[in-house]
Amino acid sequence: MPQQITCLWFDGQAEEAAQLYTSIFPNSSIGRITRFGPGMPPPMAEGSVQSVDFSLDGRPYTALNGGPMFQFTEAISIQVVCADQEETDRYYDRLVDGGEESMCGWLKDRFGVSWQVFPEELDRLLTDPDPGRALRATQAMLQMRRIDIEEMRRAADAVPA
Repeated sequence: MPQQITCLWFDGQAEEAAQLYTSIFPNSSIGRITRFGPGMPPPMAEGSVQSVDFSLDGRPYTALNGGPMFQFTEAISIQVVCADQEETDRYYDRLVDGGEESMCGWLKDRFGVSWQVFPEELDRLLTDPDPGRALRATQAMLQMRRIDIEEMRRAADAVPA
């Protein structure tokens, strides 16, 4: 299969976003930075950043300064599946700083990019072979902004009245 690279469209913040993301995730780096040449229409000024290639823990991304015509939506998000609650909280806090919380572990970072940050145990709780446990875990999750896996465990294990 050919290499797949996620390209994120920004309005002038591509380099700032790449710097933030590579500071959050381990084993990450910024690669090639390309700049606009002469004769480009505003706001694509000569010498300003056109694109930034970067990797997050070895996964390639490109940040493109394409202008204001396209905005991020929740229809596309990046999932961060964490080992435990501590790791979940660490990534969630860094990514939501300057952004906004949503529901069920979703957030928008300061650039408007949507992320889903949750512990890997979430999937096991939501797909528990006992449909009652799965339902109670799901109902608990639907009340949360940041995922609280301990609260979801308690809900899943609760004895129905």
